[in-house]
Amino acid sequence: MQISRIVAVSAVLTAGWGCGSNPDGPSQTNTRMTFFVSSATSMTGNLGGLRGADATCQRLATAVGAGSRSWRAYLSADQDPDNGNRPTDARSRIGAGPWVNVNGVTVASSLTELHGRTGNADVFITEQGQKVNGQWAGSPSPTQHDILTGSNADGTLMPGLTCTNWTSGAADVTGQVGHSDGLGPGGSTAGALASWNSAHANANCSDTAPRGGAGRLYCFARN
Repeated sequence: MQISRIVAVSAVLTAGWGCGSNPDGPSQTNTRMTFFVSSATSMTGNLGGLRGADATCQRLATAVGAGSRSWRAYLSADQDPDNGNRPTDARSRIGAGPWVNVNGVTVASSLTELHGRTGNADVFITEQGQKVNGQWAGSPSPTQHDILTGSNADGTLMPGLTCTNWTSGAADVTGQVGHSDGLGPGGSTAGALASWNSAHANANCSDTAPRGGAGRLYCFARN
């Protein structure tokens, strides 16, 4: 058991981000999971671009036995080198669904259903089955439910809110985030606070923690 824990932790650390993982999470082969919130975190909005973010999702999925699928980060970008430096919408990167979490709970069966739902702490969980710290009752601190997306609620690009295409850790740029638990301060669901993918902009891209973040991603299996 001790050896398996060490292997799991080492696999996450290779992502080059801070580790937000729990070595006691699921380690068995998981061929059904098609969605998770990244256990790995990033201090800044520099994720290595879309390619770097995708690679992180792939590594985390592989660490829990789901690496046979093609994983993509749910991120929009103003300029995408793999799209002729044209804009890219997060919704166009993740396939058609359905998507289920590590516990086999359905997140959404289609793109339409996905972008019509709200966040939920019990559904939007990490690849290791852990709830993300948020505004839900009994949550530990600090709040980390701000998940980087750069997107509007319909999954399209929110121009200028992508931490310079997820390559910048500068204090004068920002990125749009969603609430994985669908809750704002005091458990509020008012306005956009319930949105899993487009709740508000972060404070800046040099530090993802203020306002309730940790530089986490949503990861989806394209196939």
